[in-house]
Amino acid sequence: MEIVIATKNKGKVDEIKYFFNTLNTNLKIDFKSLLDFNDVPEVVEDGSTFEENALIKAKSIANYLNKITVADDSGLEVDVLSGKPGIYSSRYCGKDADDKSNRGKLLQELEEIKDFSKRKARFVCSLVLWDPKKGLIFKTNGVCEGNIGFNEKGEGGFGYDSLFIPKGYDKTMAELGSDEKNKISHRGKALKNLAVFLSNTLKSTC
Repeated sequence: MEIVIATKNKGKVDEIKYFFNTLNTNLKIDFKSLLDFNDVPEVVEDGSTFEENALIKAKSIANYLNKITVADDSGLEVDVLSGKPGIYSSRYCGKDADDKSNRGKLLQELEEIKDFSKRKARFVCSLVLWDPKKGLIFKTNGVCEGNIGFNEKGEGGFGYDSLFIPKGYDKTMAELGSDEKNKISHRGKALKNLAVFLSNTLKSTC
């Protein structure tokens, strides 16, 4: 089975491929990403929720490439910031923002919040699998609760990982190994649900 990952984010692509490569199943999936195709048009993510944006991406890319496509929209919600950056997580510091500038803006906005317990946040992931012939065939969500640290720690991951300390841990997501991260992360939880769906689907077609 070939599935296209609707992103050019290499960190996200590597994370998804690593997750499926470490599964103890008979799933054989050839993952491609938008990095493997030329001239794929930009998708305007104008939804108001993570799920709406994931649906927009999955449907648009699947129909354009005529291939089964998985898309996720993920982001960080900080309670004291009324849920920001939310669906704007990847472009929090502007359209051309990078991870470092986004993290810098978040730390600046939380500068006056000295109480760690009041820096509660969560990573949210909405994931959609779309078949250009059948339409929507699967959707799921994953959430990871935690808090925002006071400075960046760790070299792993991407996005806000070096600031996010998962609930029950004293390390940031960026300080965790890939296996540990996949057990608790928002995307890891959503990918587990996708893996179960794909396993059941393939069994039913055998």
